[in-house]
This record gives sequence, C-alpha cells and structure tokens, in this order.
Amino acid sequence: TQGLPRVEELFEARKPKGLAIITEIKGIAAIKDTKKKREIIVTDNETGTSKTYLIPYGSRIKVMDGDTLEAGDALTEGSVNPHDILRIKGITAVQDYLLREVQRVYRLQGVEICDKHIEVIVRQMLKKVRIEDGGDTKFMPGRLVDFLDFDDANEEAEEAGGRPATGERILLGITKASLATDSFLSAASFQETTRVLTDAAIKGKVDRLIGLKENVIIGKLIPAGTGMKYYSSLQLDTDDQVIPERINDDEELILDDDVDAEPGQEAENDAVPENDVPEDGQTSDVPEE
Repeated sequence: TQGLPRVEELFEARKPKGLAIITEIKGIAAIKDTKKKREIIVTDNETGTSKTYLIPYGSRIKVMDGDTLEAGDALTEGSVNPHDILRIKGITAVQDYLLREVQRVYRLQGVEICDKHIEVIVRQMLKKVRIEDGGDTKFMPGRLVDFLDFDDANEEAEEAGGRPATGERILLGITKASLATDSFLSAASFQETTRVLTDAAIKGKVDRLIGLKENVIIGKLIPAGTGMKYYSSLQLDTDDQVIPERINDDEELILDDDVDAEPGQEAENDAVPENDVPEDGQTSDVPEE
C-alpha cells in the first residue's frame, strides 16, 4: 500500500482526513445558516425525533433544504469514517463501502483487481466481536472473540437453557487484526514479538496450529491438501471394487450404431451364409468370362 495513502487508510481502518458528517437517523433535512454557525436538522416525521448537526464553515454541504435522507447519508463532502458506517448501517454496508473505495483508488490508477482479493481482507477485518455481556458462556466482558466462536458458544448456551452472550462486531485494521489472532506463534512472527510472547506465557495460551503460518514456523505440513488430518486418516476400500478389463492395443474396438443389439448379434449378422461358401473341389455359380 505504499504510495497509496487512501488504501492504507482504509485497510488500517483509520479516521480519514477531511471527515464527512453523516446523519444517524432518517428524515427530512432543514438547513439553518446564521452569522455564528451553520446547522442541519434532520427530523423523522414518523417518530418525531430530530437531531442537529453543527457544520463547520469550511465544509461543503451535499444536501439541500427539504431533502429526504436515510440513516448513514453524508451531509458534507469528504470521506466517511467506516466505524460510523458499521455503527449506523451494519456489517454489509461497511463491507460494500470498503470494497468500493479500494476499487475506486486502483481503477483511477488503471489497475483491475478482482473483488474477491479485497473481500478476503475485509472479512478478516470484521471477524472479531467485542463481548458486552458474557451471559452463561465462558466469555468475559470486553474480550475480543471470533464471531464463529461467539455463535457456537451462544448455541451451546441456548441448548443448555442458559443465557446467551451479547456483543458487537468491531472493525479492526489489518495490523491489529493480525495481532488479534488466536495463534500466538502467528502474531509473534508479525509484530510486537516480546509483548505477544509475554502475554501468551502469562495467560498460559495453547496454540492449536490451525492456520498456515504457525505450521510453517514449526516445520509441519500446512493444513491444506494432503496435510489435512482428514486426508491422513482416509482409507480406501477396494476389495469389492470391480476393475474393468484392460483392452490390448492390438484389439479393435467395434462400435455399432445399434446400441441395443444383444451380445453376439453383430457376429451373426456379419457371418457369411454357408450356402455361399464354396466347398473344396466345387466351383461357384458365377459364370466365368
């Protein structure tokens, strides 16, 4: 990302420069401009709630008086903070925003990148959940856990008749996401080696060697292809398998148009009648010229 500050800013989930102000509620915009300040008041006629946004004089307003706005719409020009999009509009909206903004930067440089490469990075940035209430699970408030582990723990708690945990998905930059991995070997090989190993020793962490990096570090096969545990325990049972007979190269394979013909029928059709075969010492009925 060197030389592309905007891409680095997006992938590190930083607060952008020239931050745009966005509305947190939907409603009708009303612009009030006085000598001391400029304000945009967004009023939701359905619920009767309203929210006032103070606009700095250096900012350019994108909306008009009386416009109908949705939650998350930008009121001023500039880059939107992805953390605000996640908080207001949800997971899908921030994923689309990051993908769209990164692609826009590269396409301006004439570079075409498949979406799936960026989507893999964005998925890793949004994989963590901050626990608010542990409920009857093993999670403590404030802890960052993988959202898959979060869902599994809640399912187990609900099946046991307990109270599930509550939490919110958070957006991490790629540097913090790499350090927040469950594998301390992978995190220590990236950055802050002393802090990561010290923290792992104090907490008595165990590395399950699930990822690629930690297996490469200790010299094991990576968990992919023939290195998977399922592949090593796979047994082939060929006792009852019917092996087809091999056709020699000197044998001819005869294909008949009539696929429904019974075996041996082709040989009968191609056989010469006995009456047409001349016996020894007899001449055929064909006159000689």
